[in-house]
Amino acid sequence: MTILDDHCAIVTGAGQGVGRGIALALASEGCAVAIAGRTAAKLHAVVKEIEQRGGRAIAVECEVADPGQIEACVERTVSELGGIQVLVNNAQAVPLGPLLDVPDAAFQAGFDTGPLASLRFMRACHPHLKQRGGSIVNLGTGAALRPDPVGYGAYAAVKEATRALTRAAAVEWGEDGIRVNTIIPLAMSPGMQMWVETRPDEAQAFMNTIPLRRGGDCEQDIGRAVVMLVGPDGGYITGSTLMLDGGQAFLR
Repeated sequence: MTILDDHCAIVTGAGQGVGRGIALALASEGCAVAIAGRTAAKLHAVVKEIEQRGGRAIAVECEVADPGQIEACVERTVSELGGIQVLVNNAQAVPLGPLLDVPDAAFQAGFDTGPLASLRFMRACHPHLKQRGGSIVNLGTGAALRPDPVGYGAYAAVKEATRALTRAAAVEWGEDGIRVNTIIPLAMSPGMQMWVETRPDEAQAFMNTIPLRRGGDCEQDIGRAVVMLVGPDGGYITGSTLMLDGGQAFLR
């Protein structure tokens, strides 16, 4: 048996990058996964990839800024997969730029798709997670830990709001058998790959700030860590922030 047999998960933003890597890693340990996101073709490609490996998954189109679609995603997951034991809130609009330049609409979209969407998913999944004990993983960002967050302030703000909700839920829902943690990944997502290809000198300078001298693999470095966190080996971890960044940043 694999360690997540009889588990079911929702992973948002799972059509590519970190979300895809987490979904693949969960499925490799026997977890049935709802691949949630906005682009149907990408979602179905990940489902096919999981099925080719012998796993089980469904594609669920979901705009996380829409509360009705969140409720529908949770209901469909329970109906088709049989429950929810794992929730990974990965989807997020990214408001970037100097504070004087970030439009209000972009900042609002960051909140709507980040902490507000995460909280809505957490609330919608709570009764299902409580039934057998479950685990929530929210995503933070190393941008919030930088001493020079120029151009990243708005993004860091919305991600830190999610991290605050994570800690509160861990404390409030611990007696319900629900563990809630944050991960801060640094991974070779499609966006990171594009940056490396288009700005190689800048990217290399950044890689030199990572003690392990490389970006993380979305499945093996990020996804496998999530497997540990939501599985039995992570059973006493809650309210924590796990850095998955090769040592690039640290919590002060």
